[in-house]
Amino acid sequence: MDANEIRQKFLEFQVKKGHKIIQPAPLVLEGDPTTLFTGSGMQPLLPYLLGKEHPEGKRLTDAQPSMRLQDIEDVGDPRHTTVFEMLGNWSLGDYFKREQIENFFEFLTKVVGLDPSKIYVTCFIGDEKYGIPKDTEAAEIWQEVFKKAGIDAKIAEIGSSENGDKRGIKEGERIFFYDDKENWWSRGGGIDSTPLGDPCGPDSEVFYDFGEDKQDVEKYGLAHPASDGARFMEIGNQVFMQYRRKEDGSFEELAHKNVDFGGGLERIAAAAIGSFDVFKISLMKPIIDKLEEISGKSYDNNTDEMRVIADHIRGAYLLAAQGLAPSNKTQGYAMRRLVRRAILRALDLGISSNFLSEIVPIVAENYKDLPDSILTHREMALNVLLKEENAFRSTLNRGLKELKKAVKQQTKSTSGLGSLAPVVTGLAPSSSAVASGRSREGLVLLSGYDLFKLQDTYGFPLELSVEECYRQNIELTKEYKKEFDEALKEQRERSQTASKGMFKGGLEDHGEQTVKYHTATHLLLAALQKIINPDIIQKGSNTTSERTRFDFNCDHKLTPEEIKAVEDQVNEWIVADLPVVFDEYDKAYAKDVLKAHGQFWDKYPEKLKVYTIGDFENPISREVCGGPHVEHTGVIGHFKIKKEESSAAGIRRIKAILE
Repeated sequence: MDANEIRQKFLEFQVKKGHKIIQPAPLVLEGDPTTLFTGSGMQPLLPYLLGKEHPEGKRLTDAQPSMRLQDIEDVGDPRHTTVFEMLGNWSLGDYFKREQIENFFEFLTKVVGLDPSKIYVTCFIGDEKYGIPKDTEAAEIWQEVFKKAGIDAKIAEIGSSENGDKRGIKEGERIFFYDDKENWWSRGGGIDSTPLGDPCGPDSEVFYDFGEDKQDVEKYGLAHPASDGARFMEIGNQVFMQYRRKEDGSFEELAHKNVDFGGGLERIAAAAIGSFDVFKISLMKPIIDKLEEISGKSYDNNTDEMRVIADHIRGAYLLAAQGLAPSNKTQGYAMRRLVRRAILRALDLGISSNFLSEIVPIVAENYKDLPDSILTHREMALNVLLKEENAFRSTLNRGLKELKKAVKQQTKSTSGLGSLAPVVTGLAPSSSAVASGRSREGLVLLSGYDLFKLQDTYGFPLELSVEECYRQNIELTKEYKKEFDEALKEQRERSQTASKGMFKGGLEDHGEQTVKYHTATHLLLAALQKIINPDIIQKGSNTTSERTRFDFNCDHKLTPEEIKAVEDQVNEWIVADLPVVFDEYDKAYAKDVLKAHGQFWDKYPEKLKVYTIGDFENPISREVCGGPHVEHTGVIGHFKIKKEESSAAGIRRIKAILE
């Protein structure tokens, strides 16, 4: 079976067992600020596991696309992915351990066709402190299930994973008891961190054995189900919610017990083809095949790069097909990071031109069986990703060009907080690096200040700079992260203490609320230019801690509809929580290259400060300004236009407040 067949067969199997199919939730859950993405099949059902009655009854099943970006650095090994599907079934106060264990074993062995002799399971060893007994019930059920399959399953009491690494497996052992770090479920993690009032309980995990030869003993220790390494891979977890934590911290049995099962589709599909490499399953291999074709390189010799690309573009497609677009905010930024990391890895394969137009249609075909209820924007996904690819190519080329300048720069120059102005002749190692003696002839050490410049001026993110330096064997100073943070802090301080002389015509003070109003005024000008007329310029302003007053050229009184549209646009940018950054530039560069807005070019000094709001390559606002401003728009508050009136012939005035 391929992955799509396994998904379909799982749902059909659960329906035969009395379950109702429910629609999967989108990857971005509305009204849930606690998490970026849906990270498990259980997450959307939590209210019902906590006691709310589900309209579809007590037996439910689905296939839930999920995403966990905390695994992003692990992508490149055979089994970690940022996006995955959870095959799930639930019993809300209906059946319990026996029916769940028997059904899952039947699905794996009779439907998928896995060899039962390669299946190993774990159970909870109990906790004396809280009086929670060993889950012998689940272990005994497993023994019966294995016995019916002709397997004498012995039980091993491992305790901790560390014990298992030293002990390994004895002859005939197939059922393993572990502590709460491995086999206890609660929203808080282990037993001690279980939230008060929450349902919780032991779980029984199911593993597939890919063979003794897959375990790197020297690196990971002896093999056992909960060990690291490639021999055992978890393919499913059955949570038995049978307890509730009381106010005094103890636990009591629930009158109505729940089952929460989650099985990894990609991992079950890998077991079905006998490969410990999930990137060889049907949802991944076509992408890998195309990458081999485009690059002319083999997967076997370029596994890390191709795995990262396949995983990241798969995740970016699912987000785009659900209507998300790359941005500098929360989920949009995570999506942007996936695309950018994939493009950087493509460069490692020698793919220097756009390639998503060849990859994304393959991903779309792989996921054609997912319901339209979550993939609501399939037809737009390709264009969204191609636009991001084009934008990042521009950023990438600019950033890599500056990085190359840095490598050529002689170590006799030093960088520091005073060199945060735009780099024209290249970046240099920090003075601390030179002083430490770590710089030597022929070697350039890049500091955190240099990496800050790449991000602040050229939109080249810190993590991408670090990755690129690693790939090019460019050495970083030992404290590059500290230096980066110092540069960021210095920028903030400069923003907060900018010369009042540059603001004496419009800013009353530099208090927190006044600064918010001042940044909102930049957004107001950008909104007027976008909605009313691109030729609108500032003709005067006065900002206090209680309101902003803004004069601009316009030949007509704004209609109520125009005022509402401008107001809504400003608030949309505020909610988007856009970054606000500044830097100092040569006047000619700011005017002719950056296209910054300014009123008095002939009076400006040769070095001036420019504030950018939003993406550096495609900003919402870019103005010559002395500051200060907030660091991101989300802190501004709700923008409300209170009055629009005439100020002089051909000049209109807006008065606005922040609520």
